[in-house]
Amino acid sequence: MTVIVLANCPAGLRGFLTRWLLEISAGVFVGSPSARVRDILWAEVRQYADQGRALMVQQSDNEQGFTFHTHDHAWHPTDHEGLTLIRRPNPDAPQKQTQAPRSPQSGWSKAAKRRRFGGR
Repeated sequence: MTVIVLANCPAGLRGFLTRWLLEISAGVFVGSPSARVRDILWAEVRQYADQGRALMVQQSDNEQGFTFHTHDHAWHPTDHEGLTLIRRPNPDAPQKQTQAPRSPQSGWSKAAKRRRFGGR
């Protein structure tokens, strides 16, 4: 079983998906395509979504029984101890100022020598 959810996507993309999947609600497509067709459909969705968002849920051999992919979505899948959860932004959280990551300082420690010279 595969479910694709589209938001703010072109109508042509929705028409394209109706060739292989059933649209059960506006922007929600359900079907059981083969893995090859599913991967091709997802590639087409990512290419033609323009400014829209897309989410695909598919069956998988893991503990949850499914996996999902997102495209230009504010909610991101994250792995938590073997389970895939959705992380969504918290609009009430204060914005942190991000700093550029510092590179490790070069020195004469064994770790610095390994980084610099690629040793064991």
